[in-house]
Amino acid sequence: MQHQAPEALPADERLNELLALAGRIVERQSEDPFANPVLAIALHLSRRLDENSLDVDALGGLVRRLRDDAFAKRAERIARYVGLQPGEGTGARLRRIAEHLVRPDPDDSPVPLAAFRKLIGRTRFAAVFTAHPTFALSPDAYSALAATACGTSLPAIEASHRPPAPTLEDEFGFATAAILRGRDAIDRFNRALLEQAATIWPQSWTSLVPKPLILTSWVGYDTDGRTDIGWWDTLRLRLRMKKLQLERLLAQVEAVRSPPDTLTTMLSGAIEAVSAQIEAAPDRADADQVSRFAAALVDRRKDAIPTITPLDDAFAAAIEAAGSEDKMALAVARAGLASHGLAAAHTHVRLNATQIHNVARQRLGIEDSPENPAQRRALLAQINDALSDVQKVPVDFGALLSEQASAARLMMTVTQMVKHIDGSTPVRFLIAETESGYTLLVALWLARLFGIEEQVEISPLFETQNAMRDGARIVEEALHSRHYRDYLRRTGKLSLQFGYSDSGRYVGQLAATYLVERLRLKIADLLAKRGLTDIEVILFDTHGESIGRGAHPFSLADRLNYLSPPQSRLAFEKHGIACREESAFQGGDGYMLFGTDALADAVICTLAEHAFATIRAENDPIYDEPDFSADFFAAIGLGMTELVEDPGYAALLGAFGPALIDRTGSRPAARQSDASGSPARIRHPRELRAIPNNAILQQLGWCANTLQGLGFAAARHPETFEEFMLKSPRFRRALDFASHALRHSDSDVLRAIVLTLDPGVWLDRAGHENDPSRRDALVQLSGGLERLDLWSITQSMFRRIQADHLALRTAWPDAPRMALPEMLLHAIRLTVIERIWLLSTRIPYFSPRYGFTRETLDEQVLRLEIPAVLKQMAEIFPDAANRTATHDFREPSGPRFENAYTRENAEIFEPMRQLFELLREISVVVMHEVGAFG
Repeated sequence: MQHQAPEALPADERLNELLALAGRIVERQSEDPFANPVLAIALHLSRRLDENSLDVDALGGLVRRLRDDAFAKRAERIARYVGLQPGEGTGARLRRIAEHLVRPDPDDSPVPLAAFRKLIGRTRFAAVFTAHPTFALSPDAYSALAATACGTSLPAIEASHRPPAPTLEDEFGFATAAILRGRDAIDRFNRALLEQAATIWPQSWTSLVPKPLILTSWVGYDTDGRTDIGWWDTLRLRLRMKKLQLERLLAQVEAVRSPPDTLTTMLSGAIEAVSAQIEAAPDRADADQVSRFAAALVDRRKDAIPTITPLDDAFAAAIEAAGSEDKMALAVARAGLASHGLAAAHTHVRLNATQIHNVARQRLGIEDSPENPAQRRALLAQINDALSDVQKVPVDFGALLSEQASAARLMMTVTQMVKHIDGSTPVRFLIAETESGYTLLVALWLARLFGIEEQVEISPLFETQNAMRDGARIVEEALHSRHYRDYLRRTGKLSLQFGYSDSGRYVGQLAATYLVERLRLKIADLLAKRGLTDIEVILFDTHGESIGRGAHPFSLADRLNYLSPPQSRLAFEKHGIACREESAFQGGDGYMLFGTDALADAVICTLAEHAFATIRAENDPIYDEPDFSADFFAAIGLGMTELVEDPGYAALLGAFGPALIDRTGSRPAARQSDASGSPARIRHPRELRAIPNNAILQQLGWCANTLQGLGFAAARHPETFEEFMLKSPRFRRALDFASHALRHSDSDVLRAIVLTLDPGVWLDRAGHENDPSRRDALVQLSGGLERLDLWSITQSMFRRIQADHLALRTAWPDAPRMALPEMLLHAIRLTVIERIWLLSTRIPYFSPRYGFTRETLDEQVLRLEIPAVLKQMAEIFPDAANRTATHDFREPSGPRFENAYTRENAEIFEPMRQLFELLREISVVVMHEVGAFG
């Protein structure tokens, strides 16, 4: 067949031609059990490159065309996800919610004013902005995606969608932009509530202060696993959040017809004082800088307004004195102040349980480990004694500057927030990997030591398999302490956090969600048994926007009901326990849902509808057959646990997985290389962080953390599986999750990657190669893969996945499959990888340099650590021009023998760089197809 030259076909025509070809290959090979259509497509593309009927630029054009198609589909899904209704503004939705709250039955009288005040005066839902490394697109791409979802027609972005590596400042900027849009949307909801109240109670509506929805953030305050956030960063960013709130309030006050002088003067003075405090904030642990900062905080404390009380009083007086047109605007502003305090969003800080245990060892001399059950009773007795004897100690910035224990330093930072920034709004103190009630008691001791226990909401994060299984016991251990019970009664809240990252990747997302629901039911019963039904329970789900992070993929409404099913909400309602739900909006993907006013309004509408929905028990057979549920989800958990412990799984994730994704946060995907420069081999998935782990699975074409074990579980109960798919809303939502994963998973794609790691495949290729130089290159690649030694364990791991998948297809024959364009993407990437590997075989011999040898080079190339390789090559094979030509050295010129490697750079290293850039661009397209990163 005679192929046209690369420039002869436009990208659309070439794409259609290749899709048709790929379809024929898939159909032709479907009957051949030994064939792999993905490899066959990749080989076809490689041959076209060899024949010059296709070049890398044309391949890049194909990828960009696929990217733009995936981008457009993703924008459509986002619009559906948040519930954007064509032809209906969110204002109508907000009015309907408000009307229903005032008059639940249109034929009845309105609810009493006291009942309405209680209904809207308690916070029912919080959107939490978290800054995990999911900033996987450029800011321009995120903005365009949000605008396109809202129906704005924009030209396709010609530049790459890939992100620059974000800094903490970038994360904070992205988060605050989303938060401010969210705050505006909440203002519109509060206005709808107040306007409806004004029609019913025209003389008394101004006494209402609605705060049913709030926003919260841990951006800049989450120090779990991060070393790039100093306490000075946390305080500086918290001050900036305060300034944003004050500026919002001032703008709202100045917008009314007759701005009240008292409020404008107070707010203007506070903004000036807080600006000076921000200016004085240190950028490192320097005593001189910290001393100046302390002076600014302490000396300007009163001007900066350290509690909301004076402002709230001033708002009340201003509303009372205002004209009818100004009352509503001032009442809305006052609601924003009452619900968020002196910040654009509430504050969450976070650290790890190990850091809490370390401070107890250092300050209290408690050496026993809470992981040892035999020592648990003694530990609990020791910490209870310490709580009985604790004496409050003062905190100043000198003590903070000298403190070495991470947990004490963070609690002291919170103390300074409470004293100098906002003393009226509680701070959430989240503790990751909590597996013992002892951890909560140590945190309480620390808060009591610094005198802020009533301003701190101590919250365990249940995310490990042990914590999810034993979470109720962990809470009960803490409840045995009268100190902890008294603390809950004084604060009136029990804060709990549920993780979907580590739990999902270790036991599978479906099993993790089941474990969370079961844990909630147990906690509801535990609190009732303990007589603690008068406290509010805060249930914070820390999922993200992608299927690898635990959020339902089809709609925000489904996501809320999936994470917090009616049955678990009814369990608390049955005991008369008030609940506040909280949901994470994570990184770039989460912030994008607040990327325009229309998106933010739609999200807030959906949250409000969920928060005020009448909870009705679904007629759901899954709750009538608890033995099936327990067995089914336990089988999924077992299947995923076995896969995680399979050495081939870690080998697959680490083979070249980390190189497929850009840095999307401040931390690397995997641990650092050793001193020799060799890539660190990943021995267990725990050596990868959770979000990169999930992202790599998506790039490998197999969402194992959602699918593994599902086939085995379905095969145990095939009739019940089919029945529940039809009749159980709870089960169907779980299968929606799996359905989305299957649309982006294909065993042929995964097998093609495993075969790519097989030295024998490359030897077989060499045996069919007529070109001697190409044959030698293929043999060389085979040798490198032999030394890498990943083939046998990845192949056995693949058989484990394949067996489970075949069982799933038997039980669920019409389950979705990966679409052809996405399969073509994976084939293109395998072609790109092959070209990179083959180019590396042309790199000339070089002497070892600082431990960097040819073997090290080969391993780095096979693991696709191309930026590191090119950096080494630039030193070993410099592409240097004559730097002496324009200089006068006062003597006759001698010969210049340049050590420039122009040809190698032009023919090997620059093409490798271009191919690697294309490889990363393909990863962005896959991410668009999946719908989120990680």
